[in-house]
Formats: sequence, C-alpha cells, structure tokens
Amino acid sequence: MTVSPWQGRELGTRTVSFTARDAILYALAVGAPADRLDLVYEERLRVLPTFALTLAQWAPDALGALGAFDVTTAVHGSQHLLVKRPLEASGELTTTARVARVRDKGSAAVFDVEVSCAYFTATWSIFAPGSGGFGGERGPSAPRRPDRPAGHTRTVVTHSRQAALYRLLGDRHAMHIDPVAAKAAGMPRPFLHGLCTLATSLLPLAGELGAHPADLVELEARFAAPVFPGDRLTVHGWDDAGADGEGRGAAVRFEVAADDARTVLSGGRARFATDPTTHEETPDD
Repeated sequence: MTVSPWQGRELGTRTVSFTARDAILYALAVGAPADRLDLVYEERLRVLPTFALTLAQWAPDALGALGAFDVTTAVHGSQHLLVKRPLEASGELTTTARVARVRDKGSAAVFDVEVSCAYFTATWSIFAPGSGGFGGERGPSAPRRPDRPAGHTRTVVTHSRQAALYRLLGDRHAMHIDPVAAKAAGMPRPFLHGLCTLATSLLPLAGELGAHPADLVELEARFAAPVFPGDRLTVHGWDDAGADGEGRGAAVRFEVAADDARTVLSGGRARFATDPTTHEETPDD
C-alpha cells in the first residue's frame, strides 16, 4: 500500500476563546427552544458538547488552504467527536490538528483531520473527488442500518433562517447563504451545514433516552445528503445497549431522513452519560 504524502501532516496549533454568548447563540442555532434555560440562559448554562466543533473548524479549512484537495468540490463526509470533559460556559481552548490518515477511494480520497485539546478529540472526514488513485488503503465500508424497527422516532422541523444563523458561529462558506455559490456547488439553493443538522437531530434523541444533551460523551455520523432550511426531518433511533463498554449511560444508533425519503444522516451513533457521576474524563483511546 502507498501512503499519501499528506498523511501525518501537522496542521499547527491554534488558541481560540469563547463566551457564554457564543454558546447560547449556538444552542439557538441548532434548535434549542427559548424555554430551555439550561441551554440558552447564562445563569444556569450547560454548554452543548457539539459547540466545540465550531471552535475547531479552522483545521479542515487549513488543510484545504494548503492545497491537499480542491475546496470547490470537496465535501464533509463524516464527523466523530469524543468528549473528554464538559466545556465551561466561557474560556479559552488550545487545539492542535493533524492529518491522521488519508484513505484511497479510487476516484476520490478521504482526509481524516484530527483536532485535539484537553476537552475533546474531533475528526473531520473530508471526501475529496479527484484526489484518490494513489494506491492507498481504502478503509472501512459504511456501517449498516440496524436490522430491526426503530425504537425511537421523532420529527424535527428546521427553520428558514437556520443556515444564516449557524454561519455566524464560524463556518461562513458562501454555499450556505448565497444562491449563486450554492448553484456553483451543484445545489439548487443554499443548504444547511451538516454539523448543524447533526446537532439539531441530537436534541430530541437525548430527550428520548432520558439524557441531558450536554452529557454527550461520543458522537459519529455520516452526511449522506443535504438538508435545506425549512426541511422537516425524521430521526430514527435504535438503542445500543452496553455499547459504552461498561454498561453505563445510554447509547443509540440513528439515521435521519427528510420528508422526500432522502437519508441525510447515516451510520449515526451517540452516547450520553445519564448519571452526572459517570461523566468522567475520557481518555483519547
């Protein structure tokens, strides 16, 4: 097997600061209602762990800027997040990024960009057409949907301003706001950020499991199709008992579909701590 020259590339370190206002804006952008005071009121705020992903978005953008792939055709293929400890309401994070691996899909390559800090490790998988064929390892296939009826089904309605609001958190790619840029990217109109769709789907899933959304400890999903602001989504969940390895907390596998039957998130898995005493610091591996 041939290893891509990008594999192992260090992308540097960046320190970012955030405030309670940023965390509240994020919660509102991903669908938290105004009466969820634990998510939108600074006096009792618990920060959603997926907010961390907005603080590390610089890393996949930095790799694209280095010329690893064509930024006009590359798409966000999947996301993984491992929470080591809860984010505080405000503070400063020093994050370090690298290209953990590059997989060869033939006509395309998948770049896994790993970002680490004291609070989380997150991996962006970027699907880059035209960057494959270098003779590298292909990597695993997509996980299959559970072969049983879903135990949880919830409906989520996105709103027309959601992409415009979410982009204020750092991902300002024009295709999410500008119709001309969206059409250049092959979309009929501006579409919702994949990470926004993912976080929006997690809120009802946590409720179904009796967990607090801020007690998320691990998350992964693949972005299968775009979501357009205003789409109605159906979240299907399957309990994943004992998947945390110690029988603690609650885990669920999930898929999300739009009203026209398009699967928009696939291979999803989320794990929550349902007892605050079990939300201990999680090692990297």
